[in-house]
Amino acid sequence: MLFSGGIFDFEALETRFAELDSMRADPDLWNNQDKAKEVTREHASLEAKILGHRALQEALSDMGVYVELAGEGDKDAGGELLALLDKAEAMADDAELRRMLSGEYDDSNAIVTIHPGAGGTESQDFGDMLFRMYLRWAERRGFKVDVIEYTPGDGAGLKSAIFTIEGEYAYGYTRSEAGIHRLVRISPFDSAKRRHTSFCAVHVAPEIDDTIVVDIDTDDLRIDTYRSSGAGGQHVNKTDSAVRLTHLPTGMVVACQNERSQHKNKATAMKILRSKLYELERLKQREKLDSIGPSKMDNAFGSQIRNYVLHPYRLVKDTRTGQEVGNADAVLDGDIDPFIRAFLMSESA
Repeated sequence: MLFSGGIFDFEALETRFAELDSMRADPDLWNNQDKAKEVTREHASLEAKILGHRALQEALSDMGVYVELAGEGDKDAGGELLALLDKAEAMADDAELRRMLSGEYDDSNAIVTIHPGAGGTESQDFGDMLFRMYLRWAERRGFKVDVIEYTPGDGAGLKSAIFTIEGEYAYGYTRSEAGIHRLVRISPFDSAKRRHTSFCAVHVAPEIDDTIVVDIDTDDLRIDTYRSSGAGGQHVNKTDSAVRLTHLPTGMVVACQNERSQHKNKATAMKILRSKLYELERLKQREKLDSIGPSKMDNAFGSQIRNYVLHPYRLVKDTRTGQEVGNADAVLDGDIDPFIRAFLMSESA
């Protein structure tokens, strides 16, 4: 990403965008699907930046007009000006947030895995709450979600879930969620109405493309097939099309059941396993696996990155940044941007 004084170098972006336009107009480009995919992705990313810049410039220009109208006594101009100010501030905040997404894989899609900790139905229900939270957040940002595997819990919630989030800087935003999440509430499953504490591990990896080679020895894999589970109807297969891969050296497990074809499920599971193993090795090389990767963290007290407290008070607090939000319901409904922003700002500090 190019900047000038902390803001996009707009002329450089437009020049590069024009170059990409020319490349996309060349029929020969589409003979190389990997190159075409790379060019198309960069083109879409730059287009979003340019449109965002123009929208901000337009808002600032309109604000000047309303300032003049207010000075001339227009009674409605003040309200319009305040609305535009809020809009411009939100766009500027978003641009600043994007500026922090300069990691090697921040512009990649994200692969998210949710694993409830010990606690049975209580923890499995919390896992489903997190699953919904991330789906709502992705929906608000215009990201595409593809559920790869969803194993229902015993009675409620989920036993595990794997899904991809596709969109501009999906991994850059979502990687802040990797770690242990803790919920404190009065259990809806406890007839005595006692307070319970539940834990869930969230793992986030960048979706790597086929240009990055990750060798997986077939002797290191255990491949199991089984019948897809679900709510019933057309989504439940009558054959053993679901696939579960276990990487024996690391104990990493990946399952996929969203396709009717066993071959397609296996290919998707292998893609996710490759991404996870690549991320695991990358974290090892950075000597941060113990502090970042939930695979090395206890799914229990003292290791959580965020607390969701619904009783005796309502508060969501990130233990890494100290960021707090009192409206816990809004957070669980997908409003997690304050935590993502605080995390990214702490990284750049």
